[in-house]
Amino acid sequence: MQNQKILILNFGGQYDQLIARRVRECNVYCEVKPYTMTLQEIKDFNPIGIIFTGGPDSVYKENSYHPAEGIFELNIPILGICYSCQLLAHHLGGKVVAAGEDNAREYGKTITFYDNTCLLFEDLPEEGVSWMSHGDYMEKVPKGFKLTAHSEKCPNVAICDEDRMFYGVQFHPEVNHTANGKKMIRNFLYKVCNAVGDWTMEGYMHRCVEEIRQKVGTGQVLLALSGGVDSSVCAALFAEAIGKQLTCVFVDHGLLRKKEGDEVEAAFRRWDIHLIRVDAKERFLNRLAGVTEPEQKRKIIGEEFIRVFEEEGKKIGQTDFLAQGTIYPDVIESGKENAETIKSHHNVGGLPDFVDFKEIIEPLRLLFKDEVRELGKQLKLPKYMVMRQPFPGPGLAIRIIGEVTEEKLEILREADAIFRDEIEKADLENSMNQYFAALTNMKTVGVMGDGRTYDWAIALRSVTTEDFMTADWTRIPYEVLDRVSSRIVNEVPHVNRVLYDITSKPPSTVEFE
Repeated sequence: MQNQKILILNFGGQYDQLIARRVRECNVYCEVKPYTMTLQEIKDFNPIGIIFTGGPDSVYKENSYHPAEGIFELNIPILGICYSCQLLAHHLGGKVVAAGEDNAREYGKTITFYDNTCLLFEDLPEEGVSWMSHGDYMEKVPKGFKLTAHSEKCPNVAICDEDRMFYGVQFHPEVNHTANGKKMIRNFLYKVCNAVGDWTMEGYMHRCVEEIRQKVGTGQVLLALSGGVDSSVCAALFAEAIGKQLTCVFVDHGLLRKKEGDEVEAAFRRWDIHLIRVDAKERFLNRLAGVTEPEQKRKIIGEEFIRVFEEEGKKIGQTDFLAQGTIYPDVIESGKENAETIKSHHNVGGLPDFVDFKEIIEPLRLLFKDEVRELGKQLKLPKYMVMRQPFPGPGLAIRIIGEVTEEKLEILREADAIFRDEIEKADLENSMNQYFAALTNMKTVGVMGDGRTYDWAIALRSVTTEDFMTADWTRIPYEVLDRVSSRIVNEVPHVNRVLYDITSKPPSTVEFE
């Protein structure tokens, strides 16, 4: 049975993923598509509602983004956000102009007043903070629309034509800064679009397992298991669906965290699958010997991983399908049509060439990370795997500044394990999105016992973030940092100093390299 669907048309806005996540959190399925989608493609998608995202342009400019002609005649509810609120006005008989400094231009948190007779704001407070980011102004509201929200500066903060089910808001309800923003989106979904809330990970798991069985038939599937959340959940899904027809190749490159390789292997022994653990520690360290440049490390590790995978694939013989743990942000960030490429993801396009595959199967391709974690819980993966911290493909190699050696890896593993242990003991792991230890390339003078030391400095890093595009450093309580520091310098040989990174992204990145 098909889920109800919301179509999100992207007009170049920076919050398209966030809008999609908010819709999914309301148990309604949605997909982000480019604004260039044709009218027939929109009809074929068969959405119960459409959300237009924000965008950086002005609707009245010659080359600005506009939707397919005829979209407003489809009798489908539409919610326009920021740029797209003005898009509604521009296309339906209103007028949009540049706002003056003291006339309706607004940025940041803004006190906003709502008309609760509008379905979008029904059962919500009449006053609240909204997040504004607009330099244009609806000078004339289209015929048939009424004003449903205003601020001190701007009388036209929100508009609606409830007969045609068109709604527009100048602010961003999808961001946390907007009070009750998620409830506004929920109102649009349930009170305007008549959503029934049929999107759940339990339902998705059952459908996906059946679809994999039908697609694979009696064929064989090969999957590269990194031990990360995405590949682990993908492997568990295939294991549930086809058992012995799945071969997982777990390349242990020696750059994993403490006990991680054993934990990955143990987690998958509950399924009757062919799991190959390749001990490639020595060959990776040999390739990395003397290498200090971060990008070179990444390329060496990526290439060597493929070489090991190729070798194991040849031993297995002919395989029909390749499975990958590609998730939705990978697809969106890798760029498509009008969307700008944020970063290229290795698993979005490009396959190893050691065997001819009938098809690549990516069952997580349309899921966000939080949905992948929930799917992992449904598949009964252990909590330490489902909720594990994001971990880069090159592993600890890019958390060691400078050359990677076995001695440095052991130091970092122990320090990182202590940091994670103390965070969990303090019950803080759910208050931060990524935390880890890194080994700097700096030695400092210290005093331990009655003697002078000259040993390594460990840096701790923790961030909170919505989407990892921006991130703020975590305010970890001093007493927790004190315990971490004390344990590391006392329990980890050759470390005499612990630093805490208090830099946000930007200007820094989450990882050190």
